[in-house]
Amino acid sequence: MSKLLIFIPSIEDGGVEKNLFLISDYLIEKGIHVSLITANQDKKKLFNKKINFISPHNSYWSTKGRFLKTIVCFYLLLKFYFLNNNFLILSFQANIYAIFFSIILNIKIITRSNTAPKGWSSNFIKRHIFKIFFRFPKSIIVNSLEFKKQLDNEFKIKSTCIYNPFNEKTVKIKSQKKIFFDFFKKKNTINIINIGRMTDQKDQILILKALNNLKNKINFKCLILGKGSNYLKLNNFIINNNLKNKVKLSGFKSNPYPYIKMANLFILSSRYEGLPNVLLEAQYLKKFIISTNCPTGPKEILLNGKAGKLIEVGNQKQLEQAIVYYNNNIGGSKINNKISYGKSNMKRFNFETNCFKYYKLIKKFI
Repeated sequence: MSKLLIFIPSIEDGGVEKNLFLISDYLIEKGIHVSLITANQDKKKLFNKKINFISPHNSYWSTKGRFLKTIVCFYLLLKFYFLNNNFLILSFQANIYAIFFSIILNIKIITRSNTAPKGWSSNFIKRHIFKIFFRFPKSIIVNSLEFKKQLDNEFKIKSTCIYNPFNEKTVKIKSQKKIFFDFFKKKNTINIINIGRMTDQKDQILILKALNNLKNKINFKCLILGKGSNYLKLNNFIINNNLKNKVKLSGFKSNPYPYIKMANLFILSSRYEGLPNVLLEAQYLKKFIISTNCPTGPKEILLNGKAGKLIEVGNQKQLEQAIVYYNNNIGGSKINNKISYGKSNMKRFNFETNCFKYYKLIKKFI
């Protein structure tokens, strides 16, 4: 039986993990023997029971930072190496460390990059290290064509683009769950939603600043789902600007789809991405989307603005104008045509098509 080892030291609650679950399940069903190494013992229950889940025996390491989790996972990887022969590593995280380990142990490796180079290659020394190590994997997977272009040009490589597999059946079923959420039930009000980790990368403060300037001009309610280091910063802004009745921070939701379904407008304010799953989910659920034209992904998903509204990264004035544009045209053909165009062009993210691309690539080296 073919052997694959997935390496992901820290399993969190984002788009990377959604892809991890979908891809690992698919590979198992295709007959590949999948093992997974992580420091998050607490996530075992979320995985297919057929997966060989390798982690510390208790949840102590689950709350530690990524660096410590990576160290622990290298120990687990070394143990796995001495007990197994002829396997392929698929690295979802800590790619440089994983590549270094694969070189030392002479193991074949495929890596998957999740965010655009802007998020991790600004440092000269770091960029030089990546240039050296990116020569060794059998393949480097990226999740958008723009991402591929940037990575290939920056590091002089030939990466493989595989879109995130979008499982519309799961989203459809989960979005139908009934929830009690009065916050979005007021009439003649725009219901706005943002979903993402509360970090500088996601830049939700941009949304709050724009809405603060618009609070006396349009009626809105804004829900932000997620958790992260910027929670207090966002919450303090809401309190200090008297936005508590208009903006709600509701933490992480394992099933965000009923909330997206109740909303009218989805806003993505990120400074950089890979291929944001939340935009695919909002597009499938027929929401109008305003997104920063950040590297990479949003421009591809929104088809250069034909399926939504693109604004410059960090441009508060453009965001305000886009929200006002939506408010002035809600229910009209300008808005509805963009929503319909986006939904009708989602075939390129098909679950089966893109999962099979992973399977075909992995079988080539296993």
